[in-house]
Amino acid sequence: MRSGSLLLALTVTLAAACGEEPDYFTTEELRDPENCMDCHPQHYREWSGSMHAYAGDDPVFLAMNRLGQEATGGALGDFCVSCHAPVAVRLGMTTDGLNLPELPQWSKGVTCYFCHSVDSVGELHNTGLVLADDGVLRGGLSDPVPSPKHRSAYSPLHDGESQQSSAMCGSCHDVITPAGVHIEKTFAEWSETIFAHTDPQRHLSCSGCHMKSRTDVAAEVDGLDVPLRNYGVHAHTFAGIDTALTPWPEMDAQREAIAEILDPSLLSRLCVVPLDGGRIDYRLDNVNSGHMWPSGAAHDRRAWAEVVAYDAAGDVLFSSGVVPAGEDPDPVADPSLWEMRELVYDDAGEEVLYFWEVRDYDRSLLLPPAVTVDPSDPRFDHSVTRSWSAAGFFQDIARVTATVYIRALPFAVIDDLADRGLLDPAVRDELPTLNLAGATQEWTPAAADLGGCVQ
Repeated sequence: MRSGSLLLALTVTLAAACGEEPDYFTTEELRDPENCMDCHPQHYREWSGSMHAYAGDDPVFLAMNRLGQEATGGALGDFCVSCHAPVAVRLGMTTDGLNLPELPQWSKGVTCYFCHSVDSVGELHNTGLVLADDGVLRGGLSDPVPSPKHRSAYSPLHDGESQQSSAMCGSCHDVITPAGVHIEKTFAEWSETIFAHTDPQRHLSCSGCHMKSRTDVAAEVDGLDVPLRNYGVHAHTFAGIDTALTPWPEMDAQREAIAEILDPSLLSRLCVVPLDGGRIDYRLDNVNSGHMWPSGAAHDRRAWAEVVAYDAAGDVLFSSGVVPAGEDPDPVADPSLWEMRELVYDDAGEEVLYFWEVRDYDRSLLLPPAVTVDPSDPRFDHSVTRSWSAAGFFQDIARVTATVYIRALPFAVIDDLADRGLLDPAVRDELPTLNLAGATQEWTPAAADLGGCVQ
């Protein structure tokens, strides 16, 4: 411990010995993320642009929750809002989320206080986290510097090097609907992968990807010599696929963070081979995700492959997955379309848009993650290949391009909520369609290897 840290620790100890409490924040003050900003400016800045901060203000969530309450006659209750504004629910400030726009900002979203007050995991789904509410803020540092504003403690739930930390994330990111349907399975998926290995050399927690570590100081306090932590400070962007659709802090930084985690998530290979009279093979390998791809609200995701073959003049010989701008891939009349998403159905077996309608699902279109490092195990090669016939134009192929696009939500949901008067139609224009660098390939005869492939 450095001299400043020692001085502060001594001051706190002497104050306690004299029966005096340091000037700690009250519980009410700890609940307000803005009070964290002075000592943790970078953490606050990252969090402020994250989907955790946006969760209670997201217009799609607010509209969908309102529709869900109407559709279920209020039976939905706090099912949605207990994840999107857990502090407000636990303080009795809301029972259904319909009044969130009127609540103070500190009570909305997934806040600093909520996460850092977690003491244990009660249930591995539906925000089954237990808060201590004892004024102690927990983190992943085993030797936290005494803070002048709050008590601190180490917790393996907050330590990205600990296997327990993934359970804390999973408790919110595994969701079982009131109808008993396991609609989101990110933690359950991770638990079956190589990343959940008991060997610490091969273990990779949720935060290992979504809260990457850096060398930095954990706090900036005037007069306090805070030590530099060697890869001991976590980013608080929580990047995934979702992004803010209305003006929000750090939007550019958040989208950069999403690209950083999304681009390398898939590896690909594109082949043009003479088999079967001519064939185009596109292989996708989910190598850098500790879960299915896509994951989370996989029924909402819209991901698909686009493959286009050209002749020497640049004319299109074949195409699949060419989705017009502003449209969803599923209604496009393309019998060879390769989609990657979860299909969800009601009791009658009809596809539905909203989770409260779901009674059954089909996850066969999702890309599986790595579950073994044993090459002799049949599950070792978990890649998925889709083939398209090139018979009739194989000899004319001069170039083939392939990529994967993904959208966090279908336009169908945005349009339906807007048509019902629950959502500003302008939100539609802010919904990004992303393509993955790791999945993007361009085949030419000159670039192909002896097997007719580029990768």
